[in-house]
Amino acid sequence: MSPPVIAVISPGAMGSALGARLSAHSARVLTHIPAGRSQGSHDRAAKAGMHPVSMAQIAREADWVLSVLPPDAALDFAAQFTVAYNSLQGPEKRAGKPAFADLNAVNPSSVVRIAQLFGKEGLALPFIDGSIIGGPPKGEYNPIIYASAEVGPEGAKVLDEFEALQTYGLKIGALRGEGASIGAASALKMAYAGITKGTTGLAATMILAAYHNSPGTAEALIAELSDSQPLMLQRFTKGIPDMLPKAYRFHGEMDEISGFVVEEGGGGSGDIHKGLAATYRRIEKSIKEDGEELKQLQDFVVRGEKVLEEKKKKGEEKSARQW
Repeated sequence: MSPPVIAVISPGAMGSALGARLSAHSARVLTHIPAGRSQGSHDRAAKAGMHPVSMAQIAREADWVLSVLPPDAALDFAAQFTVAYNSLQGPEKRAGKPAFADLNAVNPSSVVRIAQLFGKEGLALPFIDGSIIGGPPKGEYNPIIYASAEVGPEGAKVLDEFEALQTYGLKIGALRGEGASIGAASALKMAYAGITKGTTGLAATMILAAYHNSPGTAEALIAELSDSQPLMLQRFTKGIPDMLPKAYRFHGEMDEISGFVVEEGGGGSGDIHKGLAATYRRIEKSIKEDGEELKQLQDFVVRGEKVLEEKKKKGEEKSARQW
């Protein structure tokens, strides 16, 4: 069997890394770069062995389309793709191809709306609800892509076919448990990211509030965390630098998580992540303007690392004296 043709949209940090992984395992990888995108997008695509083509060419040639976008762009791209597919003529339309996998951080109701686009009469393309947990592939490391599909024989078939892409370097966890359908993989992502990225957002919120009160308050916060919660301080000094270049995506994800909590009976609890979305928007704005909040978060990381290192050295010296 010849390797599949896989379109990865788009060549951002995650998309290009997935594209590189697939290319390294002999798949032909396509992508689409809209007019106006930065040279960085083109450079990442080229480095990853991805071939930029038109949306129509993807619709004609791809066996799979993997949508890897900021959450607020997921529905728009899916709609654009269905227009491109519907513009194909006669034999250009291949039965059941391409299959479409939405791998974006959207809540279950959002992914159901996206899936409905592919079930319309005249389209009826296979659909996977997917979610990526982990960072971009690198070296021996792979994030896991969780996947679910509609209940029934057709859903089981497309889920098996998606799981088979592990042959081409991906790590896939198919969700087949009780009640697992379209929305299950997205719900898992919402719950997981609500904890992990939510924790980072909560930390950033309180760090900025401490700095706003006074530099002395921020310094005392770092000292107290190093004494009573050193593992937490260690997590924040690593997690905040990782978060900063992704803040532009995280606020949309927090909005999706807020909707998920409300949908699952959380009521006003959904306001928690709505507030964190505001924090991430605030951070994104500060990054663009080289603002005070960016400098405060960077200062917290530098000071926190210094305190942790000093504490580590003192512990090593004490241990040495005991010997």
